[in-house]
Amino acid sequence: MRTARYGRKIRKLWEQADDRRRKRYECPKCGKRSVKRVSYALWECWSCGAKIAGAAYSLTSEAGETARRVLSEENKKGE
Repeated sequence: MRTARYGRKIRKLWEQADDRRRKRYECPKCGKRSVKRVSYALWECWSCGAKIAGAAYSLTSEAGETARRVLSEENKKGE
């Protein structure tokens, strides 16, 4: 089993990352909760087959959410 060996904090961080990696996420295309991790930063919806590039251990990252918010605000200003 591949886990962090030493230190409570490292083990806790590893557990959180592993839980996020194994979790199912909601598909942005079909809306079903069937997106699973295929490989590093590659996610696939098992329902509609959509492939999504995301963060390493979760579907979205903080930087990605910030970029999405900024782009949506810019689109609203342009309308």
